[in-house]
Amino acid sequence: MIDITSKLPHVGTTIFTTIGQLAREHNAINLSQGFPNFDPDPELLALVSEAYKKGHNQYAPMQGALSLREAISEKIERLYGRYYHPESEIIVTAGATQAIFTTIAAFVRPKDEVIVIEPAFDCYEPAIALFGGKSVPVSLEGNDFKMNWSTFKSAITPKTKMVIINTPHNPTGTIWSERDMLQLQDILRDTNIILLSDEVYEHIVFDGKPHESAAKYPDLAARSFICASFGKTFHATGWKVGYCVAPKPLMHEFQKVHQFNVFSVHHPLQIALAEYLKDPQHYVNLGGFYQQKRDAFLDAIKESRFKMVPSEGTYFQLLEYSDITDEKDTVFAERLIKEYKLASIPVSVFCKSEYDKKFLRFCFAKTNDVLEKAAEILNSI
Repeated sequence: MIDITSKLPHVGTTIFTTIGQLAREHNAINLSQGFPNFDPDPELLALVSEAYKKGHNQYAPMQGALSLREAISEKIERLYGRYYHPESEIIVTAGATQAIFTTIAAFVRPKDEVIVIEPAFDCYEPAIALFGGKSVPVSLEGNDFKMNWSTFKSAITPKTKMVIINTPHNPTGTIWSERDMLQLQDILRDTNIILLSDEVYEHIVFDGKPHESAAKYPDLAARSFICASFGKTFHATGWKVGYCVAPKPLMHEFQKVHQFNVFSVHHPLQIALAEYLKDPQHYVNLGGFYQQKRDAFLDAIKESRFKMVPSEGTYFQLLEYSDITDEKDTVFAERLIKEYKLASIPVSVFCKSEYDKKFLRFCFAKTNDVLEKAAEILNSI
């Protein structure tokens, strides 16, 4: 046997794989992993088919198809008022996760510190550890998951290389306000800290509120990698196509890693997405589409024993269960699958620090019949 010393000794199988397998074993309704159970727009699928037939079946340019990078640049400038040059400040990636990983790989060195806002999506910390960095968790406070900016500021040290934020936020469904972004900008000003802004749910924001992209704030934009996902936006998570934007000097370093890690991304999908993005209605109406699902789901469980604050963004809804049981969330989530045939994600798995606020995360990016069946189960508990 080869003697192996693991670079990630404390990392096991992701919670999404574990819960998904358990849901299949018990034939449970799966509201755990964040993917829709319905198809993308037939118009988009037709464009993909057309791209195959037109011969876009060899390597795309390493940075991505120029037509798609131009469409991304136009979209960002239209929405957030900032121009990113298609040839030097935008790269198409194999999903947002690859964009996040590549950013960390390009900049984090051994003993560097990276501030991670918790609860945090599970791909951040393993990537930091892989490159010898140290995650410094800063927890959102209260059951409304707000940032204590004094606590955040005190976490910054001379070793802080990067800060990772996520808005709209997975798993809590909260969004950062203009005030939050201005506070962050003021704190990071005059530092050499890189900001990694995970904005994969940028178009899924509810109740008329805006998405506060880092691109809207000059000092943040100057230090930011902004990561986004076409898979999340267009109901096609299996396509694994996203993008990353950053100022030219930062993107130059990102590209050095990207070209040897992935090189290029699925070419026909890029050609189709470039054409599809020409109509902004394909993404500006997304919030309203998912808000209807959120509202229907919450209305269907309003008589349940769960407590809820409506999600502000993403397609996730947290439900607080302290009136039902004092079990740890991981235990209750497993029991829900085995006894009630309903799968969710316990929020504690998104935290490095000790966490047990009795929250489960449910994905409402599902057809109405599935949400109705899930609501019946929740109401019966």
